Amino acid sequence: MPSLFASYLRVYEPLTAFDRDRQSYWRHYVEQGRAVAPVEGPGRQRSSVIEALGAGWTRLPDLPDEAYVLETDESLLVCPWSLRIRVAEAALSARDGVPPVLADAFVPPVLAGQAKAVVEDWRSGARVLEHGVPRVHEQIATWGVPLRWFVLFEPQERHHVTAPDRRSLRFRTEISKARRRSSRALAVLRKSVGEAPITEAVEEAARWLEEFHPRSVVELDYGGLVDLLSDETLAADDSPELVAAGLAGLARGEAEEASAAYDKLVARWRAVQLLERCN
Repeated sequence: MPSLFASYLRVYEPLTAFDRDRQSYWRHYVEQGRAVAPVEGPGRQRSSVIEALGAGWTRLPDLPDEAYVLETDESLLVCPWSLRIRVAEAALSARDGVPPVLADAFVPPVLAGQAKAVVEDWRSGARVLEHGVPRVHEQIATWGVPLRWFVLFEPQERHHVTAPDRRSLRFRTEISKARRRSSRALAVLRKSVGEAPITEAVEEAARWLEEFHPRSVVELDYGGLVDLLSDETLAADDSPELVAAGLAGLARGEAEEASAAYDKLVARWRAVQLLERCN
């Protein structure tokens, strides 16, 4: 199971991205007040996965459809949770590094086979989920924020809250802008560093964004990471600016400037990652 000290990259799609049945379902979902706030969602997801895996371990359960909801003046946008995929991933993770006898005891082969099929379909795109829904609307990263995610946002899209009872940091933008930024970044990286791991990572993010409706909204949420960082650190966080500075340096052929921005960014997030080892 992933740690609650995680960040999240989400896509909220308008109802028109779904078929008629799904549109009706999500409208009633919101009207009934069932939508979960992002601050509560990770804990709810974690509990749902644990309960599902503890209920006999003989098959992947049919989990209720849940989602984050974003309401604007013009539309209602939905970010489904895709809990079935989360359960499948957790089932396979439970078998990793465990002797076969123990692995089969915890996750029987029949369940592992079902989980593997679900995950492979999702990763390969061989079978799109039912009702025209793209593969997953939320990506999760534990103990940090992948640097490629910052490519999608600009500083003015930042929303920072440090109230005593609620602390959060997120970036939110239109998917059309995120696509343009990832495309520009990809062009710079291909020209300056070639097919390096960072180029492949940005390309993967760009491909993922292409799966969604053109009027979607993309959100980067620092999630539980805000509990690891002081108010001063959150207020001073300029990660998107550092990524932009690094790309600008590469575009101008100024390797030292690009390297300085990259090194600062890596050092900042490595310090967060190292907290995982603290006891």
